[in-house]
Formats: sequence, structure tokens, C-alpha cells
Amino acid sequence: MSKQDDLKRAAAEAAFDYVREGEYLGVGTGSTVNHFIDVLAERAPEIPGCVSSSKATTEKLRAAGFDVVDLNSAGALGVYVDGADEANAHLELIKGGGGALTREKIIAGAARTFVCMVDASKRVDLLGRFPLPVEVIEMARSSVARSLVKLGGEPELRPGFVSDNGHPILDVHNLEILNPIEMEDAINALPGVVTVGLFARRPADVLIVGDAGGVETVKRGG
Repeated sequence: MSKQDDLKRAAAEAAFDYVREGEYLGVGTGSTVNHFIDVLAERAPEIPGCVSSSKATTEKLRAAGFDVVDLNSAGALGVYVDGADEANAHLELIKGGGGALTREKIIAGAARTFVCMVDASKRVDLLGRFPLPVEVIEMARSSVARSLVKLGGEPELRPGFVSDNGHPILDVHNLEILNPIEMEDAINALPGVVTVGLFARRPADVLIVGDAGGVETVKRGG
């Protein structure tokens, strides 16, 4: 494994401490989550099943021997484990580089505890260096893009991609996100937006950071 993979693996192992046997587990999408699923497969906790944020994660979980159920069947979740593209000191996040932002936001909102795993390169003082994903209804793509320009961003259609929900994604470059909650609300209010990859109204509760010096755990408000 590469050095970055080692950091992601270390963060995934630390995140496993938050898994509760006997409860449904929410599982996100991305490279760090893939390491987390590997850890789940190795340690085989006794859980009734998982709620997955993407088709890719569902396939990997089932291949590892876990049942995957719909959130409607699972009800309220105890823990949701996912990664992020950026995280600030308030545990507000940018997510959606893998295109699963809408389902990720739904599951995070249903979970009592949101555990986010990152390597140290994802920690930032100001969100927005990573292009902000915005999932949109196809017919509103151009009108939403014009509104995003007015907000100060440079939207770009993600080429050759639709989400698991069947929608295109605009990646917004060079957006200065001084107040993540206000920006999240402003973009979500645009007609035709499905959701934006800002997780500020529902930030992480726990941020697990893998870096060369080991694993650091940061808890919101503590």
C-alpha cells in the first residue's frame, strides 16, 4: 500500500471502535470507506445489516458478507461512517467527490453519530479548495450554473457522469466559503438543486485523522 493508503487504513481501523454490534450501520462511499469495509470484513462484527450510500459500496459490503438494507427498513441509525474531501476545524465538510453526496447526506441526517475518516491532507482552514459538488436535476443544469456564478463560483459539469439517482453533478471551483451554513442554505434553495456537498448543517460528530504521527480523533465541540 502507498503511504496515503496506510493513513487511510489507520483511520479506518480507528473508526471501527464506533461500530456497535446489534445496530444497523450506515456506510459511506470512497477510498477510505473501502478500507473501512475491509476492516469490517476482517473483524466481522455482529450487526443486523448496513445502510449503504452507493451502489459501489453495496456491492463491496455484500461481497464481504454483510446484508444491505434500505434506510426505510433500518429506521434511525446509531452510527454512520464515511470519508470526506475536506474538513475544517468545526468538522464541517465538503463531500461528493465520488458522486454519492445526496444519499450520504440523507444517511448522515438519520444517524445519531456521524464518524468521518480522513487523511491529514483533507484538513483545511477554509473549505472550498476542493471543487464543491452540486447534484442537479438535468433540466435545471444551466440555470443552476448561472446562479452559482453569481455566488462567486466557477461551475463545471462533471463529464460523462450521473449519480446513482440519475442526475448530473456540477463541480464548483474557486468558491470562497466563509460561512458554510449560509452557503449550504443558499445553494440548496436554488430551484433544481437536489443537494450540495456541503455538510455544515449536519457536520461530523467525530473526525478521525490519519497522519504520519498516528491517528488523531477530534470530537465536535470538544
